[in-house]
Amino acid sequence: MSKSSLDFLKETGTTVVTDTGEFEMIAKYKPQDATTNPSLILAASTKKEYSKLIDEAVAHVKSGSGDARCKAEEALDVLLVEFGSKILDIVPGRVSTEVDARLSFDKEATIKKALKIIDLYKQKGISKERVLIKIASTWEGIQAARELEAKHGIHVNLTLLFSQVQAIAAAEAHVTLISPFVGRILDWYKKSTGKDYKGAEDPGVESVKAIFTYYKKFGYKTIVMGASFRNIGEIKELAGVDFLTISPKLLEELYNSNEPVPIKLDAAAAKSADVAKETFVDDHAKFLFHLNNDQMAVEKLSEGIRNFAKDTETLLTDLAGRF
Repeated sequence: MSKSSLDFLKETGTTVVTDTGEFEMIAKYKPQDATTNPSLILAASTKKEYSKLIDEAVAHVKSGSGDARCKAEEALDVLLVEFGSKILDIVPGRVSTEVDARLSFDKEATIKKALKIIDLYKQKGISKERVLIKIASTWEGIQAARELEAKHGIHVNLTLLFSQVQAIAAAEAHVTLISPFVGRILDWYKKSTGKDYKGAEDPGVESVKAIFTYYKKFGYKTIVMGASFRNIGEIKELAGVDFLTISPKLLEELYNSNEPVPIKLDAAAAKSADVAKETFVDDHAKFLFHLNNDQMAVEKLSEGIRNFAKDTETLLTDLAGRF
């Protein structure tokens, strides 16, 4: 059988990750890791084949104290870990499990929730080494990530990342991985300018390239994982980046294509790039000022948190109705 574009992509040194909560899709494309979020879990939970997981989550907390809403909150944490555990039966690497987006501006609550999720995995015999806790890239989220990594040895995936400012602060916090959202950046620019962008001129692609170059130039170990793609052209333009998390639809396109995928990002070449170093360590005001100067990043971060929180509420309403 001839090589697929997906095979070629894997040969560039890029680790392929599936962006789904559906087990069959994960098994088909044989990724190293998998990522989930409230929207993906919500989509999967509406399908009959995943009803057993919901039943198990509800049964797990049904005899506990509290009203239906309190039990639903508990059941949601269990459900997220149930999905994550099943995914880890398929992938050899790690799964990303997201902290409640409603906690995105509360550092202490984020840390508490992350520790609870890790404990639920531990109860199922799964090491924290196989879990990435996903946290929104707000200032509070980045500081929570710093503490989780340094004090608790918990690996963090900073998500909803749209700017160099967030990426630099994340690297300075020594987080394991960041997820810059390529497609959502493209969406904003297309809507804002009315232009159509392709190839290397795609603003989302440009953003990830700039972050990758900055990290490699200054020796940061944080993994750059491009996310939220709109087409395989964006993916091919980022061949050579550390990780890419890709939806089943686009994985299928790569799987069915035989076009070679040449390396576009080179870590060695990035070391000689003409890039100035910046810092945001312990400077909340500076971080907010620079972030605020990027209208796209501010709007997409806010929108992402709202939408993830909305899908979380939908899941909670469904779970509460089962008690």
